[in-house]
Amino acid sequence: MKRVVITGLGAVTPIGNNVNDYWQALINGVSGAAPITKFDTLKFKTKFACEVKNFNPTIFEKNDIRKYDLFSQYALVAVDEAVKHANINFENINKNRVGVIWGAGDGGLTTFEEQFAEFKLGDGTPRFNPFFIPKRIVNIASGVISIKYGLRGVIYTTASACSASNNAIIDAFNYIRWGKADMMVAGGSEASITESSVGGFNASKALSTLNENYLEASRPFDVSRDGFVVGEGSGAIILESYEHALQRKAVILAEIVGGGLAGDAYHLTGTHPDGEGAVLGMNLALEEAGISPNEIDYINAHATSTPTGDLSELKAMEKVFGINPNANISATKSMTGHLLGGAGAIEAIACIKAVQENIVPPTINSKIIEPEFEDKFNLTLGKAQSRSVTYAMSNTFGFGGHIASSIFKKFQIV
Repeated sequence: MKRVVITGLGAVTPIGNNVNDYWQALINGVSGAAPITKFDTLKFKTKFACEVKNFNPTIFEKNDIRKYDLFSQYALVAVDEAVKHANINFENINKNRVGVIWGAGDGGLTTFEEQFAEFKLGDGTPRFNPFFIPKRIVNIASGVISIKYGLRGVIYTTASACSASNNAIIDAFNYIRWGKADMMVAGGSEASITESSVGGFNASKALSTLNENYLEASRPFDVSRDGFVVGEGSGAIILESYEHALQRKAVILAEIVGGGLAGDAYHLTGTHPDGEGAVLGMNLALEEAGISPNEIDYINAHATSTPTGDLSELKAMEKVFGINPNANISATKSMTGHLLGGAGAIEAIACIKAVQENIVPPTINSKIIEPEFEDKFNLTLGKAQSRSVTYAMSNTFGFGGHIASSIFKKFQIV
């Protein structure tokens, strides 16, 4: 099996439109929550979200931007940053061995809503945008990334809900270590702050309704948590084989050493109350990395701030890591909100930066922790913590029981 390293990162998030701004906001505990600007929320139970701010997609020509839904725009901008960060000249690389695996849950939801609304308000004549279908289909972001750079390796989209982009990163890792690719572009994007999304999540009682104090609405593990805060954006990661990175003299940021994919097999939207799928996913990732649980220094928890989901994950982590483990745990969704299919990508970036800089970002807003667990874990409450981080784990769990756990390692020449 080949070693797989990380050489480039890109991000568009509710707290920063590039990796540096995103990371600085994370370690400073900045909330991305604000009143929704994308539609009129007068009759909605939830009136706030973690929107991307001041997005200016300068990489697009004016005539091209109308071809892409916002989720694809976020994807292309994040990938552009990652490619530049990795200092890649694709003309000097065998593009037949470079692929794209991209995660998304909703795809072009904005496009679908806008086009369908126009149709229903009209006289019944189907006057749809000629780009309607390619703008809305969930696989299109991986396609447009491939087309932009001429990449002809394996190209597909993982649609495993909130695990989608972590799933994509793990799949990309596998293709490289199996020798089926030299380099992969992986990550995920989502643009789901729309009327149907917010309305639908409200109907299922998944979203926080703390409209009067939205900055503190996402409070994972807190006894008063009342649901997640929806977010949007994108994260992109360049993975390549160690040999390929050496050959092109790339700067290596970190190494990916394990990925665990599993199923909860329990419920349409809820995680298993005892975290059975999460336990399996984390243990598979640890086994693949060849390390023991006490070697993990940082866990970026899925921790969406839902009453049942957070408790399930705490129980799973206790089963895997025991009481008072070595690891710091934090829930960065307390700052970014929940990017759904894009969550795993920006949270993987948080893990990689933690490994690079030996800083664990905080869990903000959470004050009174579930009594059963308040003394069992270091949840990094309130402020970032400096510590040595050699191994970091990223957990993501999606509707339908999709489980994905990945492990990143501080790079060392062996």
